[in-house]
Amino acid sequence: MKICVIGAGAIGGLVVAHLARAGETVSVIDVGDHLAAIQKNGIKVISPDGSEDVVTGIQASDSYDQPGPQDLVVLAVKTNLLSEIAPKLGPLLAEDTIILPLQNGIPWWYFQRFDVPYENRPVESVDPGGKIAATIDPQRILGCVVYPAGEIVSPGVIKHIEGNRFPVGELDGTTTERAEKVVALIKNAGFKSFVLDDIRSEIWLKLWGNLSFNPISALTHATLVDICQFPLTRQLAADMMREAQHVAEHLGASFRLPLEKRIEGAEKVGKHKTSMLQDVEAGRALEIDAIISVVVEFGRMTGVETPNINAVHALLRLLEQTMREDHGAVQLRHVA
Repeated sequence: MKICVIGAGAIGGLVVAHLARAGETVSVIDVGDHLAAIQKNGIKVISPDGSEDVVTGIQASDSYDQPGPQDLVVLAVKTNLLSEIAPKLGPLLAEDTIILPLQNGIPWWYFQRFDVPYENRPVESVDPGGKIAATIDPQRILGCVVYPAGEIVSPGVIKHIEGNRFPVGELDGTTTERAEKVVALIKNAGFKSFVLDDIRSEIWLKLWGNLSFNPISALTHATLVDICQFPLTRQLAADMMREAQHVAEHLGASFRLPLEKRIEGAEKVGKHKTSMLQDVEAGRALEIDAIISVVVEFGRMTGVETPNINAVHALLRLLEQTMREDHGAVQLRHVA
């Protein structure tokens, strides 16, 4: 397959490196210092065991015209960049090009090709007015849930923290030849993958932790294990997760793991800074909408009360506004 990955950050870069190492025809679209480093030195991946691998010779540019039509386009940018990127995808699309989004949280396509009372309703938190949905044909989309965690150590250098699963699923729940082909591609690149007949329930399972642990870590500067082992924040995370579960179940989702097992899984990750905490410390835009704003939106839509989620959401929005107005980052400063 001919593959183009848009956004070679912590997850996109990890995927690119693995695909290239597996011998796939893969190109990258990115910008800035990260792009320049990839063009010059390739991508270095630091594995969870500390070993390092450098993959060179990757075709990388900032042009959507250069790669040409693709078999698979992987959208590995953060949700807040999708509305800017979606209109640029045209030169990459052939008649049967698959689009594989790798975003955290609830996707813009959640109600597309989904036989529920809310079918084709825009997800306003992540796609105001349905602009992304109107630009990207839902028939091209193959859903995916991203379980690996990583971070950019420096331009062109990615640290893989943990996780290696990329389950995929058609939006309408069918099992198709193209889904099986993408699973084979992902597995050949060294990850785990399989086809799900209910991709939305798996999205909620991943979101269950993200909507609680990410905001709490951003507000407290605590790592996953710290949040889970401090009784008050462990309880807060559990309360937020219960509220989200009620919302999800009203939309037909189910949870294959009990809540406490999900918390224990986060605790086992250890002293890992969530992506949202990394963004706070770096002064980057926070990925709030797809992770927590959307749950507030769905709560109101379904009539499910979410008081703990609402409170944390309000604090997170204020933190975001403060950072934006002051053009600043927030970091802990060591004192004697």
